Amino acid sequence: MPRIAEARQPAEPTSAEQKDRYRRILRAASKLGAEHGLERMQMNDVAKEAGVAIATLYRYFPSKTDLFVGVLHSQIQWLSSSGEGVVTAAPAGERAAAVAEVLIGAGRGMLARPQLATAMLQANNAAQLQGGREYTEANAAFHNVLIRALGVEEPGDEDYRMVRIMEQTWYGVLVSVLNGVIDADQADDDIRLASQLLLGPRYDGSAA
Repeated sequence: MPRIAEARQPAEPTSAEQKDRYRRILRAASKLGAEHGLERMQMNDVAKEAGVAIATLYRYFPSKTDLFVGVLHSQIQWLSSSGEGVVTAAPAGERAAAVAEVLIGAGRGMLARPQLATAMLQANNAAQLQGGREYTEANAAFHNVLIRALGVEEPGDEDYRMVRIMEQTWYGVLVSVLNGVIDADQADDDIRLASQLLLGPRYDGSAA
């Protein structure tokens, strides 16, 4: 029978060795999630692939929901701060387009591994209902990436509301692609249109 995780907060890795194990777990979950999806992937297989004890896995990720939200969070962190994923503020007149391109790039990356993308979105939805720390941190990090692309130096509640609505729109578009309703090119066009309509009037001065 599947193990039922206790309702507790995931532990945080602190030492270099713990952080290495944590990263190995996320890599293993990404690999196996891409192969099997959320439901068919087993936590025991993740622990084996990562080379850690099952107790270590559950210490950091008490459930598959926590685990795949952790994978999503790690991708957002990469988008925010490393390599080609660095997001910089767009100049005036290009801010809505900049947010659209960030979302399109992130979406293309996720859709390259559709089973993993579905697992991350399912986990994020479940975590939203639970209101756990991982969900809160992952979404806050993503909102800050979009705020940075908008070039807003001192964001207020209305700015965060705008990026939250864009994020929700983006999630819906991704689900449509994963369900075969639209293709990736149509998704890109939809995101650009949504960003222009929602963000253009406020941040670029364009007519809606």
